[in-house]
Amino acid sequence: MVHRAEVAAAAVNGQPALMSGAPPFPEHRLVTLANWQEPPFNRWAFQHVRELIPTARIRRGSAPVRRLPRRERDLDDLAFRVGGRELTVAEFLDGSFTDGFLVLHDGAVVTERYLNGMAPDTPHLLMSVSKSVTSAVAGALAGRGVLDVATRADDVVPELSATAFAGATVQHLLDMRAGTKFSEDYDDLRAEVRSCEQVYLWRPRDPAGGPDAADALEYFGTLVNDRPHGAPFDYRSILTDVLAWVLERAAGARFHELVARELWRPMGAEFDAEVTLDAHGNPMADGGICATLRDLGRFGQMFLDRGRSGRRHVVPAGWIDDTVRGAPDGLGRYEVTDQARRPARSHYRNYWWVRDPDLPFFHASGIYGQHVFVHVPSRTVVVKLSTWPVAVSEELLGQTVACAEAIAGALAAGPA
Repeated sequence: MVHRAEVAAAAVNGQPALMSGAPPFPEHRLVTLANWQEPPFNRWAFQHVRELIPTARIRRGSAPVRRLPRRERDLDDLAFRVGGRELTVAEFLDGSFTDGFLVLHDGAVVTERYLNGMAPDTPHLLMSVSKSVTSAVAGALAGRGVLDVATRADDVVPELSATAFAGATVQHLLDMRAGTKFSEDYDDLRAEVRSCEQVYLWRPRDPAGGPDAADALEYFGTLVNDRPHGAPFDYRSILTDVLAWVLERAAGARFHELVARELWRPMGAEFDAEVTLDAHGNPMADGGICATLRDLGRFGQMFLDRGRSGRRHVVPAGWIDDTVRGAPDGLGRYEVTDQARRPARSHYRNYWWVRDPDLPFFHASGIYGQHVFVHVPSRTVVVKLSTWPVAVSEELLGQTVACAEAIAGALAAGPA
């Protein structure tokens, strides 16, 4: 039997890598639905999602591409301290399973780096950064009066009135404050998140105890509540998928068409993106979007510019301001840890982690190391795409935050 460590070592030593050969062979190097989220298989899979799971294309169309001028600067030797140790940017990138890394300052490229075989046109899985993309679509629709976030979700989608989501508002979904019972314990194979993955074709169906639902919409009806709607923030990805159904119904278009129309084209994206689908074409809006590094940078830059992309308003400035400000009763709702060093007023709003609303400094993040940081006072956007060997790591998250803060500080200080 060949172990995962041996597979990873083979790739490093120039021996046949994962999914190599025509057709890929031998069996121990195959990436499948059963292993694709695990190391080292995720190192290949996160850049080849469309080869594993059905996807819908998010077309950039023929709109002009937002150009990113280049003012490159060597940041490799920039040092920062975290967790009692000092790291340079180069050491951090080498040690944190980096696939792509981009820094924008005042909308210009300072650093752009590709590792692990990634290229500028490679779509990379965003995991829960997808949630922040989804909320941007909601913001665009709200700005045009197509969606009212204060309305009940079941007023938009009457089918939800017979489910546990009855009475939850759109804003409850956006802030993870609906009453839904949904565990995201990735170590528990019986957790709802693992059942959800089976419904969305991210994991093989378990014939012995898998979910009894043909698709996501049917699966929503099997969920129950364990708290009232409007309770304090508690992270549950399924709420984003319910929101996607609300967006589709409100705007009369499929989710991938909405992302293209409301965000990707007006933002000036350079490449098409994609989103994974269940067996009946329902999108996994909570984590299934794949996009290129530079387009993710454009997305972050749009938020830095309060919803503008060049001269065009994509998302209302008021939506960005509301995200940063947060709900009156929503401050300080997520756990503070030593590694992550979150200020007391940090909060979660509209699928963004607002680390410091006073600066402001906020970020979109996903498991296995996907991040878009927006540091407003220094006019800096930092994007990192990764394939961590674990879904959640406070140590690696702490390093990533500290790196982004160090880069923002260095760029604010001017040329080296």
